[in-house]
Amino acid sequence: MDLLNTLVDKGLRRELPTREEALAVLATSDDDLLDVVAAAGRVRRHWFGRRVKLNYLVNLKSGLCPEDCSYCSQRLGSDTGILKYTWLKPDEASQAAAAGLAGGAKRVCLVASGRGPTDRDVDRVAGTIKAIKEQNEGVEVCACLGLLSDGQAERLREAGADAYNHNLNTSEGTYADITTTHTYADRVDTVNKAHAAGLSACSGLIAGMGESDEDLVDVVFSLRALDPDSVPVNFLIPVEGTPLAKEWNLTPQRCLRILAMVRFVCPDVEVRIAGGREVHLRTMQPLALNLANSIFLGDYLTTEGQAGKADLEMIADAGFEVEGTGEVTLPEHRATAGTAPGGCGSHESAGCGSHEGAGCGSHEGTEGAGCGSVCGSHESTAANEARTDLVAVRRRGAGTDLAPNA
Repeated sequence: MDLLNTLVDKGLRRELPTREEALAVLATSDDDLLDVVAAAGRVRRHWFGRRVKLNYLVNLKSGLCPEDCSYCSQRLGSDTGILKYTWLKPDEASQAAAAGLAGGAKRVCLVASGRGPTDRDVDRVAGTIKAIKEQNEGVEVCACLGLLSDGQAERLREAGADAYNHNLNTSEGTYADITTTHTYADRVDTVNKAHAAGLSACSGLIAGMGESDEDLVDVVFSLRALDPDSVPVNFLIPVEGTPLAKEWNLTPQRCLRILAMVRFVCPDVEVRIAGGREVHLRTMQPLALNLANSIFLGDYLTTEGQAGKADLEMIADAGFEVEGTGEVTLPEHRATAGTAPGGCGSHESAGCGSHEGAGCGSHEGTEGAGCGSVCGSHESTAANEARTDLVAVRRRGAGTDLAPNA
């Protein structure tokens, strides 16, 4: 297929595809799906080999959020039955992180619900970062606390944070349909603040909220323009009690096409399969490792994920290997462009977004996402039966007395 040959060539050169080419990937048929995966897999292997980076979430503060993000189980006034608790103490957070690190994770993502941190909250998180780094040599720490005020990114960097996650989630044109308590521009501003402070920027999206193919391409192109080091791709988990609980728009095939499109647009960036992979990719998860070079291990913020042991077996059975703590995730030209572990800053024309969320409505995408601009170019609900049996509220790990899943 000429389209795929063109996209592979551009990916190996870090050249931006056209919008028409990106849309064409999403419009490919199921008959051509394996060809699409193979082509995007060539780009993934060129920049990242067969390594898979493992990341581990620690939910520092669950629920009680004043924001109204439609996809999020922690949103204002939600009745989802999730765990609700205020800030974990540094030693509690460090213990939770240790479980993921023991399972093979090299990055810990510290997430807190809310619009954004106060200065006192930043002090709390700084203490947690110190505790984790003192006990785990070489660990990367990413903070995800919502919208940042001036100077807070610099304070997190000084405290030892390596990265900051804040997702764009969806296109600028449809953003107001999913959230009214803050704006798309607020999110862009926070990603830029992370960049400016020398943090490795992580920003991504949530698919499956009823968006059109054009919306997906818009947000991925916006992410590339922001030039993050990692782009988490979340698939909406329709949690009962959220406005998007009935949005079951994804099939495994569509998820693979979305991941392939992200890889072609962001060829040399850490593409992470984030919330919802177990719900929507299901038995096709191993195939997705040919497109993404990073996943979350174990549970998510408020919902359960696949068992950590099953994740490790899946990676090995698919012929991939877990990335070690001594290995640099990003290609050399990106890793040396900034001071954070993944580098960041002006990476020529590569770039992308910010990881799977927290704070201010960017809550890991396991709560789904959504908006009202449904376009007929993607599979309808009828094409993908609701799998509510695969959605379970987290009842273990951080905020409980039970051992975490890692």
